[in-house]
Amino acid sequence: MKNQVSRWGLMLAVLLAFASGTSARADAARRRNEIVEVVQKVSPAVVFIGTESEEASPFRGRRSMMEEFFGAPQQRQRQQSLGSGVIVDPSGIIITNEHVIGGASAIHVVLADGRELEAEVIGSDANNDLAVLKVNSKQPLPAAKLGTTSDLMIGETVIAIGSPLGLSKTVTSGVVSATGRTLKADGKSYDDFIQTDAAINPGNSGGPLLNVDGDVIGINTAIIASAQGIGFAIPADKVRRIVDELTRFGKVRPSWVGIEVQQLAPRLARQLGWDRTYGVLVSDVEPGSPAEQAGVRRGDVLAEMGGSRISDAEDYVSRARGYPARAAFPLVLFREGGQRTLQVTPIEFPPQLVEALGWNRLGLRVKPTRGAMAIQAVRPGSAAAEIGLDQGDLILRINNQPVAEPTAFQEALLSARGTRSVLLLVRRGRYHYNIPLPF
Repeated sequence: MKNQVSRWGLMLAVLLAFASGTSARADAARRRNEIVEVVQKVSPAVVFIGTESEEASPFRGRRSMMEEFFGAPQQRQRQQSLGSGVIVDPSGIIITNEHVIGGASAIHVVLADGRELEAEVIGSDANNDLAVLKVNSKQPLPAAKLGTTSDLMIGETVIAIGSPLGLSKTVTSGVVSATGRTLKADGKSYDDFIQTDAAINPGNSGGPLLNVDGDVIGINTAIIASAQGIGFAIPADKVRRIVDELTRFGKVRPSWVGIEVQQLAPRLARQLGWDRTYGVLVSDVEPGSPAEQAGVRRGDVLAEMGGSRISDAEDYVSRARGYPARAAFPLVLFREGGQRTLQVTPIEFPPQLVEALGWNRLGLRVKPTRGAMAIQAVRPGSAAAEIGLDQGDLILRINNQPVAEPTAFQEALLSARGTRSVLLLVRRGRYHYNIPLPF
């Protein structure tokens, strides 16, 4: 009798355990929603990125009056930073932010399975804050799909995955708060952001913003430190254009449209019949340029570019940088009381125009010499002349970009378009000086 009771007890325990397991599975299935599915699908493709770099720090000691004005000599110290990234190709192609890896001497990528791999930079672009990395793996890696933002809806659910504050595999969710946002920081204008209330903190940079299908619709990049519930991401359509350039050429080739614009003051806008608070005025169109061929004229009001409103001149320049050569975009303009849409296709920036850019903007004419660019002439009345730059001074860097030969000098100038100032590293004799100039 005792054995029979024990058998019944064992059978009852088994039945209860089975029922409990079945109930738990049913409960988990009930709780499984679209966010859970996206996280399980995409998180294996999200990586943690750690970098090491050497950063300049002020030399402590007695400084001359020249050093007090132009800046002190520099010494180096090791720095570390962290961020996120997303694998978009099983061969090991990773997208992240340029500011995550900029200036790094070593880049370490930690995969979702815990493996740590060294990464090489395929290409990066500071103006668009995007970079492409490559890691080598014996097996294909899990990859996320780069989607589109052409049909993005305000209010739709989005999910962010990354490593905020070093906490890897962190998931947050929210909605699309706005599109086409423009931010200004460090004298630059960054355009066309997706705004979201999904929590994005330091370390999220470079990680993916996802829709409920698990497609990457943006690369998380910017936060406003004083705000709460406001994050930003570079939209996938722009990411695709820039990443294609970086993968093919290692850089974003400077493009040229041939339009000069100016701020549209309210009084001038009223005279032109333009009653909106956005837009810029076309002050000049280069003969034979893509803009002229598309039908843009001096005196037109540029209202929208690529489907988003143009807020001011800096915004226009920043948006133009987001379209590499041969990447066409729609331009909505106002002329003689009516709006019209034109299709403009940028081309590579003509080399013959770069020299004029250096002379007109910097007030300098240079030539290559001994691993630097030597100043040949200084334009009278320019800021360079007023600050004391002179023939024979050597320019080593522009905005921290080495300019050892003419091509690098040209690329540095083109990258600086749209900024208010540039920082030159100048050598005079055996002394080095950091000199800011309006641009």
